[in-house]
Amino acid sequence: MISLKNITLRRAAKVLLQDCSSTIQPGEKVGLVGRNGAGKSSLFALLTGQLHEDGGEFFMPSGWRIAQVLQHMPETEDSATNFVLTGDTRLLELQEQLHRAELADETAHTEATGLEIAELHSQLHDAGAHDARSRAQALILGLGFRIDELEKPVNSFSGGWRMRLQLARALMCPADLLLLDEPTNHLDLDALVWLESWLTRFAGTLVIISHDREFLDAVTRVTVHIEQGQITRFGGNYSFFEEQRALRIVQQQASFAKQQEKIAHLQHFIDRFKAKASKAKQAQSRVKALERMERIAPVLTAADFQFEFKEPTSIPNPMLSIQAADLGYANDNGGIKILNGVSRSVMAGQRIGILGANGQGKSTFVKTVARQLAPLGGKITEGKGLSIGYFAQQELDVLHETARRWST
Repeated sequence: MISLKNITLRRAAKVLLQDCSSTIQPGEKVGLVGRNGAGKSSLFALLTGQLHEDGGEFFMPSGWRIAQVLQHMPETEDSATNFVLTGDTRLLELQEQLHRAELADETAHTEATGLEIAELHSQLHDAGAHDARSRAQALILGLGFRIDELEKPVNSFSGGWRMRLQLARALMCPADLLLLDEPTNHLDLDALVWLESWLTRFAGTLVIISHDREFLDAVTRVTVHIEQGQITRFGGNYSFFEEQRALRIVQQQASFAKQQEKIAHLQHFIDRFKAKASKAKQAQSRVKALERMERIAPVLTAADFQFEFKEPTSIPNPMLSIQAADLGYANDNGGIKILNGVSRSVMAGQRIGILGANGQGKSTFVKTVARQLAPLGGKITEGKGLSIGYFAQQELDVLHETARRWST
């Protein structure tokens, strides 16, 4: 069991958690929610030992193995399969022990070293060494890679695909506690559905930070909410949390309003009769009642994020017409065709979803519509005055070097 008792947690001078208490039972699947900067990632750092509590008591079983997705981009020539295999830390430890034992046995063959080697082989079998490679490849394929990419070097993949490999590497670890921070960011629909299924079968304790409420609803059964330095546990998924939190807010606001009305009534009596001798005793008793009253806090919630799209200067209809277009990537040999003979129109006001397995051409189609790729054949006609906004799968890919700015 993970236990937080009157925990205070700071980052520099900022207090993120103040006198918080909560528990997570073994095997629970928990959604950790709260606004950006509320302390979710810092709580993860506490769980992994990167941060220590500034007050209170924190307990987690010392023998628990923890797995999490590392956020840095992997840079290695290792194959995708070998990279994911290294996520099984228990297997790596046993293989290293076996290697050392075999070296010792070569120099001084004894009964003791022979028994040690035999025991290590038994432990490796129990740890799943016989099928580790196939398990690693199943994770890679589940997250959307093709069979011919299993042995490709990690450095040959784009950033989003490398982060998928980081996720597969974390899932490879036989963890008692799995921590996932926005695991769906780089996944398409097929990979997302696969991950949901995998996590529902995961036997350990799971804590997820995610802004995808449907994903949280599908996977989690407990929600822990961080707000204004406090932790509140809800015994349900994200939808249940939203309903219960809204109910609590309504109840708190009603109680606050009722108490304010009572306070105003008492204060009015005090102000009116405190100077009258015949009512002075009664006025004094109401003063004491006000002093003893435990005040209900008003409802203070952060303002909702507001976002608006600018009104377009013109709305052509049809917006776009694609006629017998071949889409793909140009090269000196005439190009690589991904989609052949595409004929589609986009009308004003339509909302269109593009679905398909990985590698079938979704990104190629979008990049062509966004003018990032030229069609290899056919014709694309845009409506007069059409303005196209484009948010790339890897937004870094469409930033202009001269327009980048960093601040410290």
